[in-house]
Amino acid sequence: MTLRLVVPPVFSLQTSIFGVASRVQVTLHYDTRREHIAMAGVPLPLRRLEVMLARLQMEQQKQLGAVAAAVLRRRNQRQYWVRPWIGRRSFYGNYANLMRELERESQGDFTNYMRMEPRMFHELLLRVTPRLTKLDTNYRRLLKPGLKLAITLRYMATGNSYHSLSYSLWVPHNTISGVVNAVSAAIMAEYEGEVFDFLTTPKRWRQVAEQFGQRWNFHHACGALDGKHIAIKAPKKSGTLFYNYKGFFSIVLLGLVGSEYKFLWVDIGSNGSSSESGIFNGSALKASLETGDIRFLPAEPLPNDNRDMPYFFIGDDAFALRTLMMKPFGHRNMTVEERIFNYRLSRGRRIVENAFGMLAHRWRCILTTMQQEHKTVKNILSACLCLHNMMWIRYPRLQNRNVDREGNDHQIIPGACRNKPVLQDMQNVQGGNRATREAKAVRVYLKHYYNNVGSVPWQDEMI
Repeated sequence: MTLRLVVPPVFSLQTSIFGVASRVQVTLHYDTRREHIAMAGVPLPLRRLEVMLARLQMEQQKQLGAVAAAVLRRRNQRQYWVRPWIGRRSFYGNYANLMRELERESQGDFTNYMRMEPRMFHELLLRVTPRLTKLDTNYRRLLKPGLKLAITLRYMATGNSYHSLSYSLWVPHNTISGVVNAVSAAIMAEYEGEVFDFLTTPKRWRQVAEQFGQRWNFHHACGALDGKHIAIKAPKKSGTLFYNYKGFFSIVLLGLVGSEYKFLWVDIGSNGSSSESGIFNGSALKASLETGDIRFLPAEPLPNDNRDMPYFFIGDDAFALRTLMMKPFGHRNMTVEERIFNYRLSRGRRIVENAFGMLAHRWRCILTTMQQEHKTVKNILSACLCLHNMMWIRYPRLQNRNVDREGNDHQIIPGACRNKPVLQDMQNVQGGNRATREAKAVRVYLKHYYNNVGSVPWQDEMI
C-alpha cells in the first residue's frame, strides 16, 4: 500500500503579525494501519490537527497583538499636557504685553496691529464676550475672550499660518484653529443684523438710489454688483468643482455695494467654476425680487424727464443685460454717446471695486490661499464683511484715504487700496449672456438721457 503525505513529517509553522515573526516546529508520524497522524506520540485525526494548528496561530496573534498595542500606546503617550512655554503665556505673550504697551504708548501702532482703533476693539470685545465665555475646568484654565478676539483679528489682518501665530501669541496651533472659527461665528451672529441693511421695502431701496444719484450722478442705480475669487484649499472629494479658469481652487464672493462703500448684500461660497451671472441668477436676492418677497421700486421718471425708467443694479460685462441689470456697451466701434454712457456708468460701478480693495487691504487673509474647511472659510469671510461695514458706520472719515477720489478737474486719484494686491476678478463669459430687447431699449434711452438732459459739464473731457 502506497501512501502520500500531504504534510511533511517534520515541518515549521511560521506567522508574522505587526512585523514580529514566530516559528513553531511540529513533528508528525503517520500510522498506515490506523490511518491517523500522531503528534508527540499522541494519535490525532487529521481534522483535529488542523483545528489545533488554527487555535495555536490565533493564540499567537492575540499575544503579539497585545504586545503591539502596548508599544503603540506607549509611543502615543503625551509627554506634556501643556507645553511649558505655552504655560508662560501670561508673562511673555503678545496679548499680555505688546498689545497693552501699544494701547498705552502708541495707539496708531495698535490700530495697525489689530486693524482697528483701541476703542473699537474694546466695543467688539464687550459685544462678543458673552458668546465666547466658557467655564474653567479642573485640568486647565480656558483662554480669555480678549485673547481669542486678538488671535482672530491678527489672523484676519495678516493671513499668517496658525503655526506662525502660535509662536507670537503663545497659543497652540490646533487651539487657534478652533478659536478663529468660533470668534468669526460670534462676530457674524452679533453684528449681522446691525451692519447689513436688509432692503425689503421700496423706501430703503429709494434711499440707496438717491444716494447714488447725488454722489455719482447715475440715477435709478440701487447698487453695484461684482464678484471675486477667494483662493482655498481643494475641498475633499470635490474633484474640479471648485477649480476656476485661472488655475486654482476658489469660492466666489459676490457682493452688492451701496454708494458709501458698504456691502448691502453678499453671496458667499459658490464654487469657483461658476460665473457671476449664473450665481446671481440662482441667488436668493434675485428669487426674492421676482417673487415679490423683496418689494423693489416701480418704474419712475428720471430727474428732469417724463418717461418711466426701471430701477436697476449696475455690473460689468460678466452679467447679462437685463432691465434689472445695466452694464456698459461693448468696447468695439463705440460712438461718442456710448463712450459717455460707459463713463457715467463706470463712475458709479467703481465703488464696488473700491469696496473689495478696502476689504482686502484691511483683512489680508482673503488674499492668501485659505487652508480651512469650506464652512470655516465662509464664517471668516462673513466676519470680515461685518467688520468692514462696521468700520464705515463707526469711523467713515478714517476710510476715505483708502478709496479713489476725484480731483477738482474730476480726474480719478487712486486710493491707497489700489497700491496693494487685489482679489482675482471673475471670468467675463463670452456668449450665452444675451440681452433682452427691453433691456437694450432701456440702455439706449439712458445713453440719450446722459448725453442731453442728464449730462454733467465735465463728461466730454473724460472720454
